[in-house]
Amino acid sequence: MNSDTVFYHIYPLGFCGAPAHNDFASPAGSGLRSLIDHIPRLLELGINAVYIGPLFESSAHGYDTVDYFWVDRRLGNNEDLRALVEAYHRAGIRVVLDAVFNHSGRHFFAFKDLQKQRENSPYRDWYSGLDFSRNSPLGDSFSYEGWAGCYDLVKFNGESRELRDHLFDAAEFWIGEFDIDGLRLDAAADLLPGFMDELAARCKKARPGFWLLGEVVAGDYRNWAGEKRLDSVTNYELYKGLWSCFNDKNFFELAWTLNRQWGREGMYRDLTLYNFADNHDVNRVASILTNKSHLFPLYGILFCLPGVPSIYYGSEFGIAGERTRESDRALRPRWNPGWVSPSAGEEAGDTEAGVPAPALFGALRDFIKVRRENTCLREGSYRQVRLSHEQFAFMREQGPDQVLVAVNAAAKGHTLHIPGEALRSGKSRWRDLFTGEEFPAASGGITLPLHPSYLRILG
Repeated sequence: MNSDTVFYHIYPLGFCGAPAHNDFASPAGSGLRSLIDHIPRLLELGINAVYIGPLFESSAHGYDTVDYFWVDRRLGNNEDLRALVEAYHRAGIRVVLDAVFNHSGRHFFAFKDLQKQRENSPYRDWYSGLDFSRNSPLGDSFSYEGWAGCYDLVKFNGESRELRDHLFDAAEFWIGEFDIDGLRLDAAADLLPGFMDELAARCKKARPGFWLLGEVVAGDYRNWAGEKRLDSVTNYELYKGLWSCFNDKNFFELAWTLNRQWGREGMYRDLTLYNFADNHDVNRVASILTNKSHLFPLYGILFCLPGVPSIYYGSEFGIAGERTRESDRALRPRWNPGWVSPSAGEEAGDTEAGVPAPALFGALRDFIKVRRENTCLREGSYRQVRLSHEQFAFMREQGPDQVLVAVNAAAKGHTLHIPGEALRSGKSRWRDLFTGEEFPAASGGITLPLHPSYLRILG
């Protein structure tokens, strides 16, 4: 994966409307194969990679794994996953799966054995924080470390040789059996450096070019992404700045983040970070933004930045969704045909399509097309050009090629003047890459009329 990649993120248990809990007895479902039907829509959008969230046998939400070698029966079976990957590959779409290697569910065979044999279990070294002198909060006759205080997620001991072999064998099995192109490592910030290094070595030996993405919320991303470790990490720092700069009328926050990451002295100029506006763990960006019109310039910025951009399913239509203290299910809804076509939703008996921005799909398609057609939007350097509370302009440059991005967050139009010394360009005129409008450069500078709550991309 590189900056040419545009991801589409699917949380399959939600997307397919799977039952909230696995009874471990029902016959395999068929939801996984339904993802094949969405290939034409993804190709129309311009997607060339999918990240599919947890889909191996689990107890509830997918991150409480029970069996790393079988597809969750609520979604289908191994043959369904094989057919899915083959179909996506035929369409030129690469496939990245979730790897939950930091913890297991309580129904995982090793933990079940621990419950039976306690100190005598051969798997006692697989888990962290075992204490046989007291009970767990869930009534076990021993205590253990739950990930982030959640005792349904039993924290692994990443130092265990036997555990590592089991998990790495699973990763190699996925590569050989399903021909996947990469993995997203859940809770990568809690994985041991040596664990990640060994996993990377084994995966890349099994498949040269295999891509590893780490879920990291905070910290110096260079601790996880780099040579002989992970290829990318989730860019939560950018995620926060993307929406709050609009809500707070404060482009200074976003500009600070972008300069820190990719400016002349940027920390991550040599990394390809995974950029997103929302995902399965955070509120939908359409629910966060105070002004829904800001969806358009927000995504415009996203697709004009360095890194690998991603769209979370349903957000291409601007759907809403907010988590509660008890549940994330609102963030992970069943696919609704009404998002694409309100009439289709009505025919399916669904009267709550919830599409606040039906024109967003077309805008995203256009943003992706412009990104794909302009190398400097994918590979060029980043440079801030103009900054105020509600207006922002930056340049992407590669050699003599330049693309200028100018954003207006205000609810009314704005005329933005950029002087020649800021542009550093020999161009006599600039052309809007969407509308074809041309703007002459007077004394090297240009004056741009900006529409309310939108942006221009000029070359």
